[in-house]
Amino acid sequence: MTEKFAEPIYVTRPIMPDLERVTEKLKEVWESQWLSNGGAQHKALEEQVRLFLKAPHLSLFNNGTIALMVAVQSLRLQGEVITTPFTFPATTHVLAWNNITPVFCDIHPETLTIDPHKIESLITNRTTAILGVHVYGMPCHVERIQEIADRHGLRVIYDAAHAFGTEINGRGIGTYGDISMFSFHPTKLFHTAEGGALTYNDPNLKQRIDLLKNFGIRNEFEVLLPGINGKMNELSAVIGLIVLDMVKDEWVRRQAIRDQYTRELGGLPGIKIVQMPQGVTNSQQYMVIRIDGKEFGATRDEVYAHLRKYNVHARKYFYPLTSDYPCYHQLPSAHDGSLANAKQSSDEVLCLPFYGQLKADEVSQICSLIKAVSEK
Repeated sequence: MTEKFAEPIYVTRPIMPDLERVTEKLKEVWESQWLSNGGAQHKALEEQVRLFLKAPHLSLFNNGTIALMVAVQSLRLQGEVITTPFTFPATTHVLAWNNITPVFCDIHPETLTIDPHKIESLITNRTTAILGVHVYGMPCHVERIQEIADRHGLRVIYDAAHAFGTEINGRGIGTYGDISMFSFHPTKLFHTAEGGALTYNDPNLKQRIDLLKNFGIRNEFEVLLPGINGKMNELSAVIGLIVLDMVKDEWVRRQAIRDQYTRELGGLPGIKIVQMPQGVTNSQQYMVIRIDGKEFGATRDEVYAHLRKYNVHARKYFYPLTSDYPCYHQLPSAHDGSLANAKQSSDEVLCLPFYGQLKADEVSQICSLIKAVSEK
């Protein structure tokens, strides 16, 4: 019989940079006596992340949510924005904070991203944009979405919180649409302890975005816009500069763990491993499976509960749907009947523990626990 893990096995753990290297790098900050407002560490990280993501332009932020709020502000969006209910709360909340009505669109059953075939029927004279989410680093149907946006004169924003390093045939995911947001939260493969970024192709957006994240201040005497405080500090930038050097090695370790999960779970009836399409570079953010309760012999919730008994903290990303939250469920677009794929996915998806420090025998034990549920 499988024993309970002595220590919790979480869905992820952050890359922890070498403390001595962090301390050494922090000496530069102490010597400069510059802690925020675009110091040397900030400038260095902004350029290095921009190059890593293959983006023409990039602005760093203190977190991804503020970055996404500024993205919406920078494009002067209003009215309604079509988005997905299968996402983290922040995606929908940034619309509400900008006095915009979210209009929920169902997701594609395979990619779990917003379904382009269902977008156009939701467009009204109040629609100003489409906000898609590259869920688990899975790219949205970017070309089809852009075609729809161009035809109707809409803006396109992508929540790329899970997609750091995702590429489509070598093209950085942050180069699609008008603006993309990346999260550098500790749960992400690349992190700055807390942080985020916006990428965009239009060079004219750089000045507006950087003004908006710094209270709208242009200089000592001029405030041009009603901005917010979205600046990344120098300490976070130091963490980011060191972690960025560690990302590729972590990516390799996670790929090996993904391969092991695939070997041990891939052939089980009722278990489907979410796979990236051909030509897509996996961000290695999450290890995602879908559980068909009837075919597997146990529901996702039963598997989740069983793992918890053994100190394994898998996550139901994303359950419930944002459209089910009390603050949104009254919207006409929030009705389950029009969100059938999202509802089913929300009931079936489970993110398994996935981080470089996870040992092979721990992965095997987790897989054995999953198998044991259906054998009861």
